[in-house]
Amino acid sequence: MSSFLQAQVTQLAQPERKQLLGQIGRGIEKESLRVSTSGKLSQQPHPQALGSALTHGSITTDYSEALLEFITPVSADIDQSLAQLSDIHAFTYRNIDEELLWSTSMPCVVGGDDSIPVARYGSSNVAQMKTAYRYGLGHRYGRAMQTIAGIHYNFSMPHRYWELEWEATGSPGKLKHFITERYLDLIRNFRRHAWLLVYLYGASPALCPSFLQGREHTLEKSDDGNSLYLPYATSLRMGDLGYTSNAQSGLSICYNSLDNYVETLRTAITTPHAEYADIAHGENGDYQQLNDSLLQIENEFYSPIRPKRVANSGETPLSALRRGGIQYIEVRCVDVSPFAPLGLDAEQIRFMDIFLLHCLLAPSDACNENVQRIQTANLTAVVNRGRDPELMLECDDGPRALSDWAQALLEEMQPIAALLDDVHETVDYSESMATQQAKVEDPELTPSARVLREMREKNLPFFRLAMAYSQHWAQYFRELELDEDAVARLQQEADASLVRQAEIEATDDISFEQYLRNFYAQYQLL
Repeated sequence: MSSFLQAQVTQLAQPERKQLLGQIGRGIEKESLRVSTSGKLSQQPHPQALGSALTHGSITTDYSEALLEFITPVSADIDQSLAQLSDIHAFTYRNIDEELLWSTSMPCVVGGDDSIPVARYGSSNVAQMKTAYRYGLGHRYGRAMQTIAGIHYNFSMPHRYWELEWEATGSPGKLKHFITERYLDLIRNFRRHAWLLVYLYGASPALCPSFLQGREHTLEKSDDGNSLYLPYATSLRMGDLGYTSNAQSGLSICYNSLDNYVETLRTAITTPHAEYADIAHGENGDYQQLNDSLLQIENEFYSPIRPKRVANSGETPLSALRRGGIQYIEVRCVDVSPFAPLGLDAEQIRFMDIFLLHCLLAPSDACNENVQRIQTANLTAVVNRGRDPELMLECDDGPRALSDWAQALLEEMQPIAALLDDVHETVDYSESMATQQAKVEDPELTPSARVLREMREKNLPFFRLAMAYSQHWAQYFRELELDEDAVARLQQEADASLVRQAEIEATDDISFEQYLRNFYAQYQLL
């Protein structure tokens, strides 16, 4: 452990700071495809019983009508967050008839773009914008990519923690700028070490061939020809088959400053991109995309982590960041695990908290284009070959075995786990660390290895294995006793969301074209 990190951990161990570790804010956003009983992508619209996907706070859709997204409120209690997520799952199963929620990140059987219905949100201007954006994604990257599901993990430190840290450094500048700089420290370290999370929790080493129908790829066929995979892969979702974009490769975002982040994305959103010029973006009212820029909006920038702030109504995400600074970070490289009913569990959340605290406390050097290149190369290597015992990663001192580097990082995290155990009066954090240690020592214990092993031992292609787990968890949630207060709360929110959607539609008083002009005008003021 470096002297800097040791000093940071020692400071965190002071009584008031340590107690604040019990107030870490967490939020979970979990995506799941709705599928038919035969495992095909649902062609049914978003169920009205689930409320309005536009305005419901807990149940919405992502790209497709069939891609549900479940959202928990910010909470400092891990068990509470998971219980809320479980309630949402159980409530959803009460309202989707015989359909299932797909249990993996890589999708079910898909039959080309026409079989993937784009999400609809109503007739309001904001609803039309959301749908047009999704049409644009389909034209730019193909709709199949938009059927990939994931889990986003939102993390924030309590405000009092930031006040203490700011005061300890002499209260330089404004507190919001100090907080932003520290979150940027975390983000830079996260991007250096994101490969470790992908190794430990990647659960998408294989997929159904229908996903790549008509596309070139380098995956291997299973013996029966009914699956595509790579023998040492961890998370194909995070590779060039999933949420990556060659068009975005020229974006140089090092997170050295908020100014750099904002200006790079602002330029990408406001500058025409020749490759997208032929896709309709408003001609004769035809919106097949929002604009012909490299990015339509901020969300199109694919990254394993994002700086975030809750935006006001109609406010762009970049405007919100410029106004108030970074409020929390969103981790986006988490696969949906078929081995847990919710796609993740408390043990994983505990380790992610340890990992993110390490990213916050460790020395965080500024990055440059070479550092970015190394980060991308390491992540790509672990995505495709993470369990290869001969895999070497690039680090500051030259090539280094993944296992050696992972061991060193886990050793540095041990004191943080001990602090969290102390605060929560448990040994759960240390036990989570021991589980990760075992995965580093034996790659066969990783979720990605388990997927391939079960496919082999049960003689099931990826689709059949995922279908079996989907059916298993469907039965679990349908038999789960759901507290009637939770049912009433979710039903009330569903009903209220439909009312809110109608109110938004009734109060629109400008054209969609003017709405977009007003929205994009904000980028000129950044």
